Amino acid sequence: MELESTYEIARTANFIRSRNFTRVALQFPDELLTDSTRVVSALREKLCSLEESYIGSDRNGRDIGLYVMADTTYGSCCVDEVGASHINAECVVHYGHTCLSPTSTLPALFVFGKAPISASNCAENLSTYASTSGKPVVILFGLEYAHAVQDIKEALVVESSRLSGSTSELELHYADVMCSVMNPSENFKNSTWNMESVGSLTGSEDCGEANCTKYSIGGLTWSISEGHKIEDCLLFWIGSDNSAFANVVLTFNGCEIVRYDATENRLVTDLSQQRKILKRRYYLVEKAKDANIIGILVGTLGVAGYLHMIHQMKELITGAGKKAYTLVMGRPNPAKLANFPECDVFVYVSCAQTALLDSKEFLAPVITPFEAILAYNRGSQWTGAYVMGFWDLLSGSTVEVREQSKEARFSFLQGGYVEDLDIQENVEEHEDGGLALANVLEKALQVREKYPYSLIKGTAKSGADFLAARSYQGLDIHSNNSLPEPFLIGRTGKASGYEDERSK
Repeated sequence: MELESTYEIARTANFIRSRNFTRVALQFPDELLTDSTRVVSALREKLCSLEESYIGSDRNGRDIGLYVMADTTYGSCCVDEVGASHINAECVVHYGHTCLSPTSTLPALFVFGKAPISASNCAENLSTYASTSGKPVVILFGLEYAHAVQDIKEALVVESSRLSGSTSELELHYADVMCSVMNPSENFKNSTWNMESVGSLTGSEDCGEANCTKYSIGGLTWSISEGHKIEDCLLFWIGSDNSAFANVVLTFNGCEIVRYDATENRLVTDLSQQRKILKRRYYLVEKAKDANIIGILVGTLGVAGYLHMIHQMKELITGAGKKAYTLVMGRPNPAKLANFPECDVFVYVSCAQTALLDSKEFLAPVITPFEAILAYNRGSQWTGAYVMGFWDLLSGSTVEVREQSKEARFSFLQGGYVEDLDIQENVEEHEDGGLALANVLEKALQVREKYPYSLIKGTAKSGADFLAARSYQGLDIHSNNSLPEPFLIGRTGKASGYEDERSK
C-alpha cells in the first residue's frame, strides 16, 4: 500500500485510461530506478482492474505498453521527450524531482513522491522563527513535500493555541503547486500554459484581491497582496539543499531566506555558501564580456521555446561582434567541452534547475542566457535581479539586440579598454588599408588622451583563426605523394635488455 500511495498508482492508471493512451513512457531518476519493476507491476494490475469502468474503451490493460526510461539525455528533472520518441510514446509519466518545465510535444503526468516529514516539528520551527522575524512569511517547499503542506497548516493551528495565539497574528502565504498534468502548448509565447492545477494537494488559497502580485518559481506559485514587496517577506523553504533551493536563493537574493531540513528536523539559517554563488556568477559575466568566440550549448531538446532562445542568443552574440557556434552534445562535462578549446565561454540553454554548472571544473566558463544578456548587450547593468529560466526571458522583453556603441569599453579583468571585434571587422571590410590604419590610430590616440590605458584588441575572430594561430594543427598530410612510407622494424626483446643491447 505504501508503494501505491507514494507512486500514486490509482491516479496514474486513471490518467492513462481516461485519455486512451496505448504507449506510455515511465521516466524514473537514478535513485528511484530500483522501484521501477514494482511500479510497472502495480500499474499493470490497476489498469486491468479498471477495464470494466471504461466501457467505451476497446482495449484491455494488457494491450497498454508501459516502457521504463532511465539515464536521461539531459537533466532528470525535465521530461525526456527525445527518449520517449524512440518508442513512439503518447505520453510520459515523470517520477521524482521535477522542474515542471513546459513540454513541447507530449503530455506529461508528474508524480512528485511523498518524502517523510515531521509536520509538528516543522510547524514549531516555523512559528518560533517567524515570531522573532516579524515579517510576512512565504512558505515554499520541494515538490516531494507538497503532500504534507495541509498537515503543516493544521500543526500550525495547534502550535498557535499552545503559544496563546501568537502564531495566528503572523501573515502566512502558502505556495501552491502549479500543475501535475501538463499538455504541450501550440504557441510557446502564450503565457497561459495548458495545465491542470492540483491546488487540492496543498490546500493553498489565493490572496482574494484583484491587484495582488503573483510569483512563480520551480513549479510553485503564490500571491502577495497589494502594498507588499517580496523583499519585505521571509521565505521559509521546506526541503533539501538542492538545485530547486539554489534557484530560489539566486532569484530572490534580496529576501531573507531560511531552510527547514526535513531529513534532520532542524532549521538552517546560514546561507553564506549559497550567497557566494551570486558573486561568482557576476565574475563570470565580466569574464564573458572579454570572450570573442562563444559556444551555445543545447541543454534541452524538450522544453518549449528552446529553439527560439538559441536563435535569440545567436542574434545577441553576433550583434556584439562575436562569433557563435551551436553545440549539441547531450549532458555537458569537462571532457566534452575540452574538445572545443577555441570557445572562450559557453552559453548553456537549459531548464532553470540545471542551468548552473560548476564552472571551476571546466576550462572555459559556462554561463546562463540571462548572464549572456548582461555581458553582450552594451549598456546592460545588473540591478540585483536574477533570472534562471530562459522562459522568463522569452515571455518578457529582456532579450533585445541593442545598437552597439562604437566606443571602447573597459575590461575589469584585463585592466584596459577593449575594442570590440565588430568595430575592427567594419573597419577592415568597408575601408581601404590606408584609411583604415589612420582611423584605428586616431581612435587609439583618442582613447589614450582620455584614459591612461592602452587599447586592447581582440584575438581570434572565428574557429578558423584560432586553428591558424595554433602551434600544432594536427598531422600533416602530403597529398602529392600517394605512396606509403616504408615500414621500419622495431626493437624486440624486454625493456630490461633488448636483443640489440645484449651484444653490446
